Amino acid sequence: MHVKTNFSGRGLLRIALAAALVTQIGLPGHAQSAPSTPVAKADAWGPLKHVHAGVLDVAYAEMGPADGPVVILLHGWPYDIHSYDQVAPALAAKGYRVLVPYARGYGDTHFLSADTVRNGEPAALAQDVIDFMDALRIKRAVFGGFDWGARSADIVAALWPERVKALVSVSGYLIGTQAAGKAPLPPKAEYQWWYQFYFATDRGQEGYAKNRRDFAKLIWQLASPKWNFDDATFERSAAAFDNPDHVAITIHNYRWRLDLAKGETRYAPLETRLAQLPKISVPTITMEGDANGAPHPAPEAYAKQFTGKYQFRLIEGGIGHNLPQEAPQAFTQAVIDADHL
Repeated sequence: MHVKTNFSGRGLLRIALAAALVTQIGLPGHAQSAPSTPVAKADAWGPLKHVHAGVLDVAYAEMGPADGPVVILLHGWPYDIHSYDQVAPALAAKGYRVLVPYARGYGDTHFLSADTVRNGEPAALAQDVIDFMDALRIKRAVFGGFDWGARSADIVAALWPERVKALVSVSGYLIGTQAAGKAPLPPKAEYQWWYQFYFATDRGQEGYAKNRRDFAKLIWQLASPKWNFDDATFERSAAAFDNPDHVAITIHNYRWRLDLAKGETRYAPLETRLAQLPKISVPTITMEGDANGAPHPAPEAYAKQFTGKYQFRLIEGGIGHNLPQEAPQAFTQAVIDADHL
């Protein structure tokens, strides 16, 4: 595996270096029934911790010294905290306090009230992160994320820069708007979003509820075509999709993007700010795998959205969408390097 690095201050020049390991139709309402009990342990992580944060009881894994500088790692869809199984211990060994929360609708994270709308809009997920930090009295952290997790990390960095020391974002700037979601794309690009259109239908919602494991495995295969994960690896993460709110959160997230589902008024001020596509000023490293089969923007398309110290890294060697799990050494190094930009 190789890493190519691009420094924004020098255009799009890529410098090869070796990666080193440093050891949406209406708002879905209430929870749907779970096929089985949500995961309560995180394997090598040990028992999960819990904290009441905002509207959630957040389940999270923690590793490293309690007084170390904080790193918060955010997972994507359809993945879970196990994407960081190798990243977290490596960072903890370097003295970081590593926190990996389950997002709403995943694992053992649950809503505190049955009456809370099962809302998957991006602003809600980002607010969850701020509530999580507040509940743990964390003023500032280094963030790393991919997919939904990268979007949440981007939003936190854009709207609450004082809470973010540095950022590592797979696929770069992922803040979007409902207006942009209405614009048609070229056919090949539309084809990549097939599941978003599927989720826009009642058939899609019912199909995902019935077949969520098979659906997730297909997404893994399409998004990371060269990642030969085994059944045990998949099942460790798939248990998180048994959360009773997982389907509702997933469906609402994708319907919201197409303006087929409305958000909540409590998040409207945040969405208004996000619609302006705010710049991100914190030190940032963006990353991309050379075999990412999921929809993702070109790095040159978003580079100007990062106005602080900035690097782009292309991770070679058949690395797909789940970059932290497929290339943990490169992701770990990026977090450490971003912290020192």
